[in-house]
Amino acid sequence: MKIICKKKNLFCLLIYTKTCATADQEPEVGTNPVQVEVGDFDEAIDVEEETVEDIVDNPCLNYHCKKGKVCEVDEGNTPMCVCQDPSTCPPADAEFEHVCGTDNKTYDSSCHFFATKCALEGTKKGHKLHLDYIGPCKYIETCLDSELNEFPLRMRDWLKNVLVTLYERDEDNNLLTEKQKLRVKKIYENEKRLQAGDHSLDLLAHDFEKNYNMYIFPVHWQFGQLDQHPVDGYLTHTELAPLRAPLIPMEHCTTRFFEECDSDSDKYIALEEWASCFGLKEQDVDKDLII
Repeated sequence: MKIICKKKNLFCLLIYTKTCATADQEPEVGTNPVQVEVGDFDEAIDVEEETVEDIVDNPCLNYHCKKGKVCEVDEGNTPMCVCQDPSTCPPADAEFEHVCGTDNKTYDSSCHFFATKCALEGTKKGHKLHLDYIGPCKYIETCLDSELNEFPLRMRDWLKNVLVTLYERDEDNNLLTEKQKLRVKKIYENEKRLQAGDHSLDLLAHDFEKNYNMYIFPVHWQFGQLDQHPVDGYLTHTELAPLRAPLIPMEHCTTRFFEECDSDSDKYIALEEWASCFGLKEQDVDKDLII
């Protein structure tokens, strides 16, 4: 997966290989991190396809375990998931494979992290432990109120540009569905659309006020991309991880932003809370837009 850092706009976008562009390179809009390999961040079950012969020889080949667990067979040759020993995880090849947990501890890789979390299942410490962000743990500056207000300005613009880029590159409907493309086409063809670039906060705020309707679908679309495990209309810490993890090291208001999105502090972000965080009007929140 490729990490491309936008100059002066520090949203880091995951593409295909794990290489980071230098600050001197031109800004580039890339693929939404949620749309590519989210396995390193979530705890979803891995899916593999095996032949009938393989399954007979080894029941574990078609038995899927979530991150941090591996399949073993008992005395009756029945497959079951057990916590993986962190020492069996492949060693990290480079620093970018390290991850930081919410315990402020650096783990060699996501494999080491989830194996450790699994061993703590059922404990208070394990319940509170989540993958916080990509890279070694480091000092994250305090997010000031003024900075928090700036965060959604860049985020909204980024979401809109990600969708436009997907629309431009989508030839086989692998990136967007037909219904999604119809929505994005209206944004793409609108002559008033603010083109991707390094814009001032004042311009971003002005464009949101002037071209408000262009931002409604991108905000809903991102919610739908995140709401996957399960699809229930709420975002959990785990579901937010594919978006949060790449951003935190570069956008120090990320954690506070998502914490305050949870306005009722129930550990879940509902669509209404999500939309409000991005400045959408209550009457424009529409579950039917989550295509």
